[in-house]
Amino acid sequence: MTLESLALQGRPRTYSSLAASVTNRIDELRKELIKESLLDSHTGNHKMELVANIHGIEFINDSRACTINSTWYALENMNSPVIWITGGGVKGTDYSEVKELIVSRVKAIICLGKSNQKILKTFNKTDIPIIQVTDMKEAVDIGYHLGKKGDAVLLSPGCASFDMFENFEERGEAFRKSVAKL
Repeated sequence: MTLESLALQGRPRTYSSLAASVTNRIDELRKELIKESLLDSHTGNHKMELVANIHGIEFINDSRACTINSTWYALENMNSPVIWITGGGVKGTDYSEVKELIVSRVKAIICLGKSNQKILKTFNKTDIPIIQVTDMKEAVDIGYHLGKKGDAVLLSPGCASFDMFENFEERGEAFRKSVAKL
């Protein structure tokens, strides 16, 4: 079994998977059962959830990422160019903490929300295109049109959802529904 074949990708999840397999081995579970569970794990709703792959473009729902640290982990674990959907209730978020990673992994930023000044201020002097949108459907549509085979459209806001949505679940559901309409 290779690391690339694991259902849960990314360094932290790979470590967790390996730790789980060792723990299960200690408990004398069958090797095949461990392998089966590692190849078919589910990340849970709204956390690095693959919603769809449309014409080779992955749509990933990480709406649960309500802090910039959560978004950092999501971006750190992406293996393809990212069209990043971000924005929302930005209160004390310091985007400069992830600027280097974003510049290296993100090919476009789609700002969804009412208070995106910090995002714009942090990234307006980079070569990354920034598009402001007014709703999730527009964000997903633009992400799809900007994407090409091998890219990922990642909803990982890094901030609260309260400016437009009741909670992160509602934001994630809006993403799913918008992707389903493509």
